[in-house]
Amino acid sequence: MDPKCWRVELNDGRFIPVLGFGTYAPEEVPKSMAGAATKVAIDVGFRHIDSAYLYQNEEEVGKALREKIRDGTVKREDIFYTTKLWATFLRPELVRPALERSLKKLGLDYVDLFIIHVPIAMKPGEELVPKDAGGKIILDTVDFCDTWEALEKCKDAGLTKSIGVSNFNHKQLEMILNKPRLKYKPVCNQVECHPYLNQRKLLEFCKSQDIVLVAYSALGSHRDPNWVERDSPYLLEDPILNAIAKKHNRSPGQIALRYQLQRGVVVLAKSFNEKRIQENFQRGEFTGRAHSSMKMMSPLRRGTFKNLVPLLHLFYLMNTYLFLTLN
Repeated sequence: MDPKCWRVELNDGRFIPVLGFGTYAPEEVPKSMAGAATKVAIDVGFRHIDSAYLYQNEEEVGKALREKIRDGTVKREDIFYTTKLWATFLRPELVRPALERSLKKLGLDYVDLFIIHVPIAMKPGEELVPKDAGGKIILDTVDFCDTWEALEKCKDAGLTKSIGVSNFNHKQLEMILNKPRLKYKPVCNQVECHPYLNQRKLLEFCKSQDIVLVAYSALGSHRDPNWVERDSPYLLEDPILNAIAKKHNRSPGQIALRYQLQRGVVVLAKSFNEKRIQENFQRGEFTGRAHSSMKMMSPLRRGTFKNLVPLLHLFYLMNTYLFLTLN
């Protein structure tokens, strides 16, 4: 099968490619590299491109998309593009303007997927992470059900084809799913997910609600000390992962991606290295014996990662407390 045809159906009837190209990069990486890497990704076959307002690279990524459309490599309808609503734009009246700002930077008429980036609200404004004089993040009080209704209106207006969330736990998902007058369910929940953080319970819940789990950091957490302990193991150096890779004549990265695909998870693979971009897309066809090999991955889960989700959950609890005490 042509890898470009690997897709799964969302609960709104649209389809999402199971392999996506992530465009996030640390601040020290030039934004131009995101554009160059996006063009390489499209050339090798990626049709699912993931970015966000927070990444501050949508102009470069949008330019790359338009160039590949203009040179005939792809048509707009071939591309599945995701952007995200950042925490400073969660007030309902700010949602559509935020999406329209992204569309203007991208040079597109619509995105395929628009998702709430994090389940917290920060003070509105141009600062990505607003802080007070003491260096503490300034939170805002927002009812996420109201934010969700604003996303629904963006879908109705044709500015996005589908809507979803990111970094939500099952309680936060239930808050949306159980809201009165829900018009559209979230089609996905994008979270950090890899063999060391396999999100088993969250995946089970999402499947029960017909919500697709999308994995970022699928090849392991970023090595940023704010995310992981300095002595945390490198996923791609894991001996079990490497033994499976050697057995099937694949790279550890390909095995890590295959592991997620067999679990029914949509995977985002991020690299600005041309060879690795090609390798990540060529997950390869495995024999039936590969399924038993993938079962060896389940025990790899480690508890040493200071990933984003627990931190954001703390912010969410703080935000909920403020909402309950002020209303």
